[in-house]
This record gives sequence, C-alpha cells and structure tokens, in this order.
Amino acid sequence: MAATPLSILDLATVEADGSIADAFRHSVEVARLAEGRGYRRIWYAEHHNMPSIASSATAVLIGHIAAHTERIGLGAGGIMLPNHSPLVIAEQFGTLAELHPGRIDLGLGRAPGTDGATFRALRRTHEAAESFPSDVLELQRYLSDELPRTAVNAYPGRGTRVPLTILGSSLFGASLAAQLGLPYSFASHFAPQQLTAAVQHYRTHFVPSAAHPEPYVSAGINVVAAETDEQAEALFVRTEIDRVRRFLSRGRERELTADEASALVDTPAGVEIRGMLQYTAIGGRERVREELEAFARFAGVDELITVHPAPTRAEQLASVRIAAPDA
Repeated sequence: MAATPLSILDLATVEADGSIADAFRHSVEVARLAEGRGYRRIWYAEHHNMPSIASSATAVLIGHIAAHTERIGLGAGGIMLPNHSPLVIAEQFGTLAELHPGRIDLGLGRAPGTDGATFRALRRTHEAAESFPSDVLELQRYLSDELPRTAVNAYPGRGTRVPLTILGSSLFGASLAAQLGLPYSFASHFAPQQLTAAVQHYRTHFVPSAAHPEPYVSAGINVVAAETDEQAEALFVRTEIDRVRRFLSRGRERELTADEASALVDTPAGVEIRGMLQYTAIGGRERVREELEAFARFAGVDELITVHPAPTRAEQLASVRIAAPDA
C-alpha cells in the first residue's frame, strides 16, 4: 500500500526573540525543504491579532512563497470566509492562480480566526458566519468558467477554478462539504474531539460532484520528529511547555518565560491546552512514519496535513526533514 501523502500547515510562527521578517524567511526555507523532500503542498492560515503568528495576510504570504519555489502546491488552510467578501477572495486567489498555474488551492473556514474585538475591527459582524454556505457557493461561481450571469464577476478569478476545500472541526463543516461535493479537512491538530465522527459523517453523506466524484478527506496531525525516539520525546515535553506559554501569554504585557509556563502545565488551563496536541506523531524517522500511517488508518483520511510545533526554527526544520516522504 502506498504511503499516505503528506502536506504541511505553516503558521509562520514568530520566535520569542525573533522578528516577523525572520518568520517569513523561515517559511521560505520550510517551503524549499518541503518541495525537495516530497511533500504535496503547504497551507498557510489566516489568524489575526496574534503576535506569534505572521500569516494574517494569507494571500500575500502565499504569493511570496510561490515566487521563491518552483512546483510545490500552495494554498490557504484556511481563509476565514466570514471575514471577507467572496468577490475579494476570488480576486486574490484568482490572481495567484494566474501567476502560478496549477499550484494554488483554497481552504475555507467558518470561524473568525480571532477574538471578538479584532472581528469587529475587520468590520464584520457575527451574523456573517451564518451566510458561510451561500458565500462558498458565491465564491465557487466567481471562480468558475461559466458565462457571466450577473453584473459582478471576478477579474482575475473567473475561469481559474481554484480548487476549494471546506475546513472544520465539527459536523457542520463535514455536512457542508458532503452536500457540496467538496474535499473536507479536519483540524485535528488542535481540535481532536470530533475527528472520527466528522470523517464518517462526511463519507456517509457525500454527494458526488463533477469536480469530485469521490470523497476526499485530509486531517491535521502534529509531528515532533528528531534524530532518535528519545530526543523526540524530550522535544515533545518542551513543545508542550511552549504551547502553554504561547496561549497563556495572550493579553499579557509580556510573554511568559519557559520556566513560568512549566509551572502552569498541570493547571486546568495547561491541561486543556496540552490536550490540543492529542494527535501528535513523536519519534525518530521510523517511528514517526509508523505513527503517521497508523493515524491515517485510524482517521480514515486520504492525506495528512502535518504541523511541526517544535519551539525553535532549527527543530522545526529538522522535524520537517526527518518526517519527509523522501527522507
């Protein structure tokens, strides 16, 4: 049986003592490494008001990475559609598709990807999420090659047929993707609870479409890979502490230190944050590959979206390299 295809979700994380420019340079390095090591594609996610994540202008970042690579697929995992008009997203990703034919895809999420105050700063309302299904259909129309039916069409965008994927962490996204005959991606790298139920629901209720006669599912999984199993296990402990540090530093005047975060890992908040890493492949090359394939079988998915959350850039790059399909 062929190995499950691997892709990457890159959040363009900003190190505690680093800069946003450093994060972008690192993302280019990750993309070039992934391109040479057999990863299928890289996704970048829209997040706002998070000092440790630099991928908020997602389409701009994708264009930058595309200009510094040659063939690897690139896309959004995802664009939070309630934050935008479908026309603007069609124009942005239509532009990317015209500049980089055959390389661009677009994952769509319903959550705002931020806090309430920032959502208001985006000039959106919470009611915007209620129109997500109709907004997806509107976006599909803008990207299609049908003859224009209205006075408003996307240029660039029309005729590019940028591939769409519905993202989710609940049965809502699974149900919508199934109804529309679109691929579905489950965010199990941070919201593991409903993974198997959502995948089963999607496959059971999938309605074939012209572009997708068969269901197609991907799922997120964290990867902490190192040269040996023992090194990877020690790295995972530090990764948990770093995750707690990042989340519990939000809203503070200064970020927590590693020592301060370490003292909080067993608090109720720390346990909840660490639970987000429930699905993590940990180990050296052989064990990580075994765990990835076991997770793919367990989840019933066609592709794995790997997230490499190690605390430092060097450790993230090493994890990408060690877990790579062509390593």
